Amino acid sequence: MGAAETSTAERAAAIGVLMLETRFPRLPGDVGNPASFDFPVLYATVDGADPGTAVRGDTRSLLPGFIAAGRELVGQGAAGLTTSCGFLAPFQNALADGCGVPVAASSLIQIPLVQRLLPAGNRVGVLTADAEALGSAHLAAAGAPADTPIAGPDRDSHFSAVYVGNGGSLDADRARDELCASARLLCADRPEFGAIVLECTNMAPWAADIARATGRPVYDMRHLLRWFHAGLAAGRGISP
Repeated sequence: MGAAETSTAERAAAIGVLMLETRFPRLPGDVGNPASFDFPVLYATVDGADPGTAVRGDTRSLLPGFIAAGRELVGQGAAGLTTSCGFLAPFQNALADGCGVPVAASSLIQIPLVQRLLPAGNRVGVLTADAEALGSAHLAAAGAPADTPIAGPDRDSHFSAVYVGNGGSLDADRARDELCASARLLCADRPEFGAIVLECTNMAPWAADIARATGRPVYDMRHLLRWFHAGLAAGRGISP
C-alpha cells in the first residue's frame, strides 16, 4: 500500500474530538493535544461551550452545537466521536443518534466495565474536576451506580481555577499535587477501592502520578479512546 493510500485509510478511522472553548494549556496526555494519540484525530470547537457551563451550568442549550460540530467532523472523515469533557456523559445517546457514528462522550462510561474487572467486594472510585457538580444524572448516563464514590479538588484549588475557570496559566506541579491529594482522600481507609476512573480529560497527564499516590490502577480518557479506536480501525480494515 502506498503512502497516499495509507494516509487515506488512517484518516478513515480518525476520531473526532468535540472541544470546549478553552484557553488553558493542553499537556501531552490531554485529549486536546493530538500528540496524546498514536492514531489520527480531528478537532472541532463548539461555539459557546465554555468549561464553567459544561461542568456547573445547564448544558441542554449546548447540545445542538455539539451535534452540528459532530456532523462536520463526520463529514471530514471521523469514524467516531468523543468530547473533551467528562461532564458531557448525558450527551452520549443524542450525539450518537444525531451524528450517525459511534460515540464515547465521557470517560465515565468506563465505570461499569472497570467494575466488572475487579474482584468481588471491590469498587470503582471517580476523581472528578468538581465533586459538587457531578451528580446522579451524569452517573446514570454513563451506566454507573448512583452511589459511585467521587472526589475532586476543592473549588478554590489551582486545578479548578485553570480547568473549570478556564484560566490561562498552569502550574503543572501544583495541579499534580492537588490531584494526588484528592485521590488519596478518595481512597483513605477504603481498602475496597480497587480502581479509579478519571472523569476529567485534563487529568490524564497525571494518571501515572495518581496511580503511584494511591496504589490503584487508574483509567483515563486515553485508555477509553485507544480501545474505541481499535474497534473503529478494525471496522475499516486497518490492522493494529
